[in-house]
Amino acid sequence: MDKNRIRLTKTKNPLTRREFLSTGLRAGAAVFTTGLLPRLHARAAGRYNVLFIIADDLRPMLGCYGHPEMHTPNIDRLAARGTLFNRAYCQYPLCSPSRTSFLTGLRPETTRVKNNTADFRAKVPDSVTLPQHFKANGYHTQSVGRIAHLPKLQDDANSWSLPSWRPLWIPFDIQTTPSWQALDVPDDALRDGKTAKGAVKVLASLKNQPFFLAVGFYKPHFPLKAPRKYFELYDTANFSLPASPLPPKDAPSSALAIRSSIRDYADLPSGKAPLSDEQTLALIRAYAAATSYMDAQIGRVLTQLDALGLTENTVIVFCSDHGHHLGEQGMWGKQTLFESSLRCPLIVSVPGSARAETDALVELVDIFPTLSDVCELPAPLGSEGISLQPVLENPMQPWKTAAFSQFGSGHSIRTAQYRYTEWGNNGRRGKELYDYQTDPHETRNIAPLPENAELVAHLSERLKAGWQRATPGTQEHVPVPQTLPEDVNNDGVVDIRDLVKVSNKFGEAGGASIPEDVNQDGTVDIRDLVKVAKHFGER
Repeated sequence: MDKNRIRLTKTKNPLTRREFLSTGLRAGAAVFTTGLLPRLHARAAGRYNVLFIIADDLRPMLGCYGHPEMHTPNIDRLAARGTLFNRAYCQYPLCSPSRTSFLTGLRPETTRVKNNTADFRAKVPDSVTLPQHFKANGYHTQSVGRIAHLPKLQDDANSWSLPSWRPLWIPFDIQTTPSWQALDVPDDALRDGKTAKGAVKVLASLKNQPFFLAVGFYKPHFPLKAPRKYFELYDTANFSLPASPLPPKDAPSSALAIRSSIRDYADLPSGKAPLSDEQTLALIRAYAAATSYMDAQIGRVLTQLDALGLTENTVIVFCSDHGHHLGEQGMWGKQTLFESSLRCPLIVSVPGSARAETDALVELVDIFPTLSDVCELPAPLGSEGISLQPVLENPMQPWKTAAFSQFGSGHSIRTAQYRYTEWGNNGRRGKELYDYQTDPHETRNIAPLPENAELVAHLSERLKAGWQRATPGTQEHVPVPQTLPEDVNNDGVVDIRDLVKVSNKFGEAGGASIPEDVNQDGTVDIRDLVKVAKHFGER
């Protein structure tokens, strides 16, 4: 027998050893790769349930988003079985406009909700909400905690099968209240603990019917009150001062005119007086503690889902309504068109899926059509978002070329590399341009530079063309991500050479100009090596 030939049983043609090994390796790779993708159509008979979890004022400052200093084990375990979106953006950085947008699948220019008092039912009376769509398709729909901003909208009878439940709101005087407090109380003494307790109870009542359950947590919204045990998870030494504590050079006054209400708290200086380094770090620590408290309540809900045997048949979505400044650009709060205010966490877990990350540009307005698609419901009519199911199936799928946000008179477009913003009609009140490859912390507005005139004109045209022209298939696309920071030597592939470059710079101060500081945390260290190793073989 020829030793260079291997005959396989029930195979007509013999394979050479080289062909056999090659075929086997390809088959193994295919099996491995397929196992990493969500098996969206391998579900058992019956409908998926939906658990939609919403946080308030939460930026992507979580363990699963590359913040090892954060103690968020429950959101992290959700990310471990779902798709984590690294570049998800809200459409309006304020509670009611943002929530109205993703609950209706419509953008703020359509809902005309641009403050916290407007009623979208008065402005777009024929709009159909996300829970309303599921209710119309035979689901039991219910909500616990803070979902819509206004109580009368949360109690919308069109949307819910039963009246909504939320903890009693107790008014307080902001001028006599501190911005943060470590309290000697159990979890259930505060609003989010009560919400988790209510959600656990509701889940037990829903286990025998298809359901859409929305659970809304209030933290880490100010004031940053949490049980003391969550503060004890951290020390101010765990955190760094903001990398960009000053307003961007040459930024228009329109971009900096936002007044944050947190300055009204009793322990903080009023107006624009700067916070001391000690105050800044104390607030960041308190924000982290409030986030960990909220994470623990999510854990209670996820544990109940597991205990009831519902996890394997439930789609779980986790997001925030918008981001939050923690001193970046000298600002605190939301209501800006900077990255800290607009970028949100977004995790989608579909039964049978494995962990995945994507740098595709997505928007919160996409949640409505995505859940409809994954649950095989009719597409919502008039939706101004698009289903993310193709990205769930293939996280490297070429996708949107831009995300769109607005606030006040400002309109902003975020591409893979740039953020461009116009204030007022045609930018009469100012224009902003930030290049995240060279300036990831938005320290300088480069729109006024003569050499960027052509780029500004191009981005202005794309901004005016709107979201329809940025959807997949409307123009030539490039694979996502366009560039990999883990490809340190920029040779087109992440490999051992990139590890060597990082290790040779160990201990050096990093920053935007040092490619070896892959995670841009200011120092080249083991975290950068780990980040490179996670992307081995990617191009």
